Amino acid sequence: MNKEDILSQVKFDDKGLVTAVVQDMEGRVIMLAHMNCEALLKTLETGRMHYYSRSRERLWLKGEESGNCQTVNEVYIDCDGDALLFKVGQKGGACHMGYYTCFFRRFDKENGTFCKSQERLFNPKEVYRK
Repeated sequence: MNKEDILSQVKFDDKGLVTAVVQDMEGRVIMLAHMNCEALLKTLETGRMHYYSRSRERLWLKGEESGNCQTVNEVYIDCDGDALLFKVGQKGGACHMGYYTCFFRRFDKENGTFCKSQERLFNPKEVYRK
């Protein structure tokens, strides 16, 4: 794997980040996150999803606390080079709030609000350290 060739194809923003869209192998979008160069290279090298946390300002391995890891199956880059799509095998829930996908609320036109469309898979208070 030639790191320079890979990184030269990705357009990172002014903060050094690129958007990562994550789908399961059935095509459901399960999360959206950001990656810096290090996260992208670690993901490609290990086959496990790594991200850059903007709030914690650090690299993180998906599942490092919860055990709900993601195994990379396919990687795509968009036409502009500024977004990546990862098709993954998802173990457990992808959402830190305990749901399978981060997109667990669907807009309901009748009442004009977002409503839960999934049940929780785990209690985040029992999984994540404070």
